[in-house]
Amino acid sequence: MIEPVQIIALVTSLFLLGLVLELVRRKKLTEEYSFVWLICAVALLAVALGRRLLDQVALAMGIYYPPAALLLVLIFFVFVASLSFSVVVSRQRQQIERLIEEAALLEARLRELDSSGSTQKPANPPVAT
Repeated sequence: MIEPVQIIALVTSLFLLGLVLELVRRKKLTEEYSFVWLICAVALLAVALGRRLLDQVALAMGIYYPPAALLLVLIFFVFVASLSFSVVVSRQRQQIERLIEEAALLEARLRELDSSGSTQKPANPPVAT
């Protein structure tokens, strides 16, 4: 028999999975980030469906209170998500620094062209009409 807690966990997991998919569909969440969230949502769904399996795994690990094993799994997923986002932020920071350097070089080149162009006389002066 399915317990009320398991039904709530199942409905919540399906809601979270649907939410992630909807955010990807609406392009509010990129595919790059969605992978981590999809894995987390599927893992929650698996835990909600296989509560007895969670109990067995917890006992095999020497954890006699199965919700503590669930907490351990959740901490692991938070760690993986944080690490994934740190990698993305680091990559974006490097891209921003490269773009700043390129913009500075272009600005210097523009000043150089502007200063060399202002010292020369134009070949065809503008005609007043």
